[in-house]
Amino acid sequence: MTNMPPSGSNLRGAVDLSSLVNRASAGTPPVAVNGAPVTGAPVGGPAAPTGAVSVPSLILDGTDTNFGELLELSSRVPVIVALWAAWSEPSTQLLAVMEKVITGLAGKFVLARVEIDANPQLTQAFQSESVPTVAAVITGQPVQLFSGPLAEEQISDLLGRVLELATQQGVTGTAEAADAADATEPAPVVDEPLPPHHLEAYEAIEAGDYATAQREYRTALAQNPNDTMAVAGLAQVSLLARLQGKTIDQIRNGAASAPDDLEAQLLVADLDLSGGHIEDAFDRLLSLFPAQPPAGRNTIRERILELFEVIGADDPRVPPTRARLTALLY
Repeated sequence: MTNMPPSGSNLRGAVDLSSLVNRASAGTPPVAVNGAPVTGAPVGGPAAPTGAVSVPSLILDGTDTNFGELLELSSRVPVIVALWAAWSEPSTQLLAVMEKVITGLAGKFVLARVEIDANPQLTQAFQSESVPTVAAVITGQPVQLFSGPLAEEQISDLLGRVLELATQQGVTGTAEAADAADATEPAPVVDEPLPPHHLEAYEAIEAGDYATAQREYRTALAQNPNDTMAVAGLAQVSLLARLQGKTIDQIRNGAASAPDDLEAQLLVADLDLSGGHIEDAFDRLLSLFPAQPPAGRNTIRERILELFEVIGADDPRVPPTRARLTALLY
């Protein structure tokens, strides 16, 4: 895998996209992306690297099913891959910045958003240890870029270097988005204002002040115990606060050297869940449960319930985990 990481990058491991490439076989029609075919990049044969390439949008959803077509597209236009998760505030914030930057570059790139929970094969292929993780694909070959938050200016500079690499490899096509051609003046969107404490919490999260955000969400809950948004927000920011300032190696080495330290084991579960390894996180916590004294069991139970709020109560992994926890409790 080609490397082009900025300072602080922690994307690791080789990326094997061969199984995804093989899905786009010769003689078969292009796979639809976001419900529409990508044209100008014939599947199964060499594509001319220059010229206009018609795409449904500059912002596409990459999935385990359609990624072979996006790999073909990367022979004409560089494809930026952003792995994200709806429950991860940093990844949703970065995704918004990536969409803004890519749209502003007027077809020099296509952005493929990959939701990790819905696309396990792509998540495994890119071997991301956390979200957000961003990579590029040029002529079907992955180029690691960065993981974690990055400022808009840094992203723009990095994409400039990706464009230079693409040009060196003869990939100089321009994506023309059908949605841009059909766009009309949109009606203004009037967002409902956030409640005061939610707004204060959101601004604190953007500033990296997780303690203030926690305090604001707790105040909101004191005023309205049925505020489900505050419950979820508090769970998410509490997870961020526990991981803040710690590296992956510190967390994993700390747990390995102190297997009886409950807090160290809880932190590894936080890390697993933040990186999309949700089943691993819950399995770790449930495996710890039987050997703990009553206080430790209660701590694990509360942590599991909090992590349910992080991933969402409608996540399909919640019911089986809840059933296992109930069986251990009773």
